[in-house]
Amino acid sequence: MIQTAPLPSAQLRHIVSEVVPWTADGQWSVLFGGRTNTTWQVSGGDQCLVLKLYRAASGNPLFPNDAQAEGVMLRHLAGLGIAPELVTEFDAPEGYCTLYHAIPGDPWRESVAEVADMMQKLHAQPVPSGLRRIPNGSAEILEHADHILSRCHQHTELSELRPLLDVPPTDETVLLHCDMVPGNLITNEAGLYLIDWQCPGVGDPCEDMAIFVSPAMQGLYRGSVLSADELDGFLACIPQHEARYRSLAPAYHYRMAAYCAWKVEQGTPDYAAGYEAEVAALKG
Repeated sequence: MIQTAPLPSAQLRHIVSEVVPWTADGQWSVLFGGRTNTTWQVSGGDQCLVLKLYRAASGNPLFPNDAQAEGVMLRHLAGLGIAPELVTEFDAPEGYCTLYHAIPGDPWRESVAEVADMMQKLHAQPVPSGLRRIPNGSAEILEHADHILSRCHQHTELSELRPLLDVPPTDETVLLHCDMVPGNLITNEAGLYLIDWQCPGVGDPCEDMAIFVSPAMQGLYRGSVLSADELDGFLACIPQHEARYRSLAPAYHYRMAAYCAWKVEQGTPDYAAGYEAEVAALKG
């Protein structure tokens, strides 16, 4: 979705045109949709690129904003039909930037089987070195949730819902996107793609599953939570992890509720509905 907002600086546009000359005469516009960084698209003829300017690290306790990680992942996944194709990355006075080919299409809205297929394709890829390790097993997930909640002052009642679980870590760790929300899933006639690779990691496949099915994230980005049939259908497409996900689901809901509480207290009121949705899932 395109909105009216400042275009990239003349210096940024010049740097891009030095790499891709046709952009000097291209049409620039702002892209709206991401909640963390600033992105623009530049088009000319049948060509279209995206320029992403990363904001300074915000200390986000669940979705870190690692500018260099995105470049690593786009190079790592080149040619697989999972992620955008990287053109270049560079450090500019305004901040770190990546330039990549735009993926035409619309944000994902339906077909959970398509998401399951793409997720498993990603998880089958080799893991590049240097990625962060994601909490694995109920103890680490709940500890992560407690850390997030410790940064809150107005939602301390959530601690009363902390689940009692004992699910051990898995040794079958995989490459994770870690932000697989509907807004980062782009669908077109060629298939389904993942964008926004600034917080990847290595860990339990259930991590990506939990972020995708999260009531808060579905509500924020799609406008509605998954129905019971959609959730069951999605998990049925990943039968090797279904039982483990269901056993860990209370921990994931507790952590996401803590995250939504933190976001609300950081001045993002639209996460209040997400908090209530995660609490409802936790209770029920």
